[in-house]
Amino acid sequence: MTQPFQSIERLSLNQITTNRWNMSEAVDGCARAGVPWIAMWRDKVADAGLAASRKLVQDAGLRVSSLCRGGYFPAATAAERQARIDDNRRAVEEAAELGAEVLVLVCGPAPDRDIDGARTMVADGIAQLVPFAQQHGVKLGIEPLHPMYAAERSVISTLEQATTLAHQHAAHEVGVVVDVFHVWWDPNLYPQIARAGADGRILGFHVSDWIVPVPDMLLGRGMMGDGVIELRRIRSAVEQAGYTGPIEVEIFNKAIWDQPGDEVLDIMKQRYLEHC
Repeated sequence: MTQPFQSIERLSLNQITTNRWNMSEAVDGCARAGVPWIAMWRDKVADAGLAASRKLVQDAGLRVSSLCRGGYFPAATAAERQARIDDNRRAVEEAAELGAEVLVLVCGPAPDRDIDGARTMVADGIAQLVPFAQQHGVKLGIEPLHPMYAAERSVISTLEQATTLAHQHAAHEVGVVVDVFHVWWDPNLYPQIARAGADGRILGFHVSDWIVPVPDMLLGRGMMGDGVIELRRIRSAVEQAGYTGPIEVEIFNKAIWDQPGDEVLDIMKQRYLEHC
């Protein structure tokens, strides 16, 4: 049985968990709390400035576990699809500048009712992006989202879909991000974790919890231990599949956002050690 963590050396604050903090506040908060990793969001980076964000992280001695997000490839016209590729290229450049090895891809919804066509657009978009990402030393991490988001956020809903899509490219180019909130329910989860890990395609691991009942479709994630997800079992499977990288706490929850950030980090560390 997987043992509980004894330290927080792999713990990463995903910036959305303390959404009211700007970049400087998030970096300072991690430094105060001894959290060694941070996962950045592009809007926070844009607000602070790319060079300033990099300097803040470097001066604090933190490491960047990932940049969120790229993706959103499907669009109604060729011009719109190209504009999204261009934005993804900018995201790759930002990830490289920040020292993030992984750009997280939230692949996007269909612009119409053609969900199969949208999935083809996702595959085409990733294929166009791969050479540029490789030139910049950035890996693309496809994050499958829970099926309830298929109509507005991503037509890639299972780890099996994400891994199959990643297998169209080399393992050092494209992999998957396993977020427990999105995949815990899947009856094929554990075989698919093993499949993704067989050639080193697990590029990230995100934790939170599934509250019952879910208080909000988007802003309803719970702190670890407040819900029903078998966190340690999933962590064990991911590690057995070869992933030993940073573990991001990514929580969309207004009630948590409204709490003082330092308190959130204290609880986050405690729950990470107790439940992950």
